[in-house]
Amino acid sequence: MGHRRLAGAGRCGAGDGRAGGPVNLPLSPDRLWDRLMAMARIGATPEGGNNRPALSALDGEARALLARWGGEIGLTLSVDRLGNMALRREGRDPARPPVLVGSHLDTQPSGGKFDGPYGVLAGLEILHALHESGTVTEAPIVLVNWTSEEGCRFSPSMIGAAGAMGVLPENEVLDRRALDDGERYGNALAATGWAGSADPAGLRTAAAYFEAHIEQGPVLEAEGFDLGIVTGGFATERALVTVTGETSHAGTTPMEMRRDAVLAAAEMISAGERILYDRAPDGRMTICRFMADPGADGVVPGGARFAFEYRHPENATLAALLAEADAAFAGIAARRRVVVRREPYWSFPRVGFDAALAARLREAATRHGARHRDMLSGAGHDAYHAAACMPAVMLFIPCHGGISHHPSESISRAWADIGLRVLADAVVATANSKDRV
Repeated sequence: MGHRRLAGAGRCGAGDGRAGGPVNLPLSPDRLWDRLMAMARIGATPEGGNNRPALSALDGEARALLARWGGEIGLTLSVDRLGNMALRREGRDPARPPVLVGSHLDTQPSGGKFDGPYGVLAGLEILHALHESGTVTEAPIVLVNWTSEEGCRFSPSMIGAAGAMGVLPENEVLDRRALDDGERYGNALAATGWAGSADPAGLRTAAAYFEAHIEQGPVLEAEGFDLGIVTGGFATERALVTVTGETSHAGTTPMEMRRDAVLAAAEMISAGERILYDRAPDGRMTICRFMADPGADGVVPGGARFAFEYRHPENATLAALLAEADAAFAGIAARRRVVVRREPYWSFPRVGFDAALAARLREAATRHGARHRDMLSGAGHDAYHAAACMPAVMLFIPCHGGISHHPSESISRAWADIGLRVLADAVVATANSKDRV
């Protein structure tokens, strides 16, 4: 990809965030909102949401728009071999590890306008305000757009960040196949024109990572909070469960003689839900996908596959839930004369975010008069993988009704504004800090 040099150097003045104080920047909530709406026009759906899957032509269009906005304020763009975009604003000391801020631009097929783009474009607005004011931070600041956070086409979720942070090998990411048509990740990336040459591992040495995001849940709005300081995330394991029975005729095979894989799978799913409520009602269970084989009228299905997921705030409880589910699945399989196999393909332990960065967000929220609370994230985010390599933290703003991954997903301008201002204070203070964070 091409590079542009940063235009115009300025100086740091009073109130520039050196000591964690307020950042006097010409932040524009209107510009942020206008960019959110402009980005939402790419992949817009009739229902008012977005369908902009990772490594599609629409994803490439969204990337080009972000690159254009970054170029207008002199950011230097680099793209790594996994497609992760990094737009850099140089600091007074280019040798210092940069502070990263970002999220993702890809959406679910039934996605909304704000899940992901809010974090990217809030980061862009911080850099735009720094450029406009001529302010130079001590350390560089890099805006990141991670590839394929949603995982709706290339599984698992957060795969671009996983490759960059060393959670998955680069070649394994590039060889992943799309769930819809089997296209190879690396080929799809090349087709968009966004296959870069930078080493994905280059992002691992950053000083810190900030990610702002909509909550995707109802807690903040219901409790009257403006912001959530995210201190960690749920432990999660997602697995493909394969049930193998015997295909037979739906009209001639007596019920007691069937080895129906779908009925066995349905009983397993019901057992998994019962186990969750009995042992850990504060956990989460989701059947993300379900497939029947052969899926034909008049045929007793001899095969079934479903993506089975548990999430819980505690690692030990998650492990206990999975062990109990495995035992229940085995018992159902034996009784129904089928074979069951559960193969995990996406998992991570409870994630703890950096206490110093969280404190910096709390201080900024207090300064701005934002009512805030600490909370855990039940959803997975790119920040989870970043946290394995550097101090990381997340900031949540509310979303109406807690609705997300749906076209009606919405936020208020006031929530977008206060999140932007608090994020800016913390990012700039971190970039000016004498310490690593």
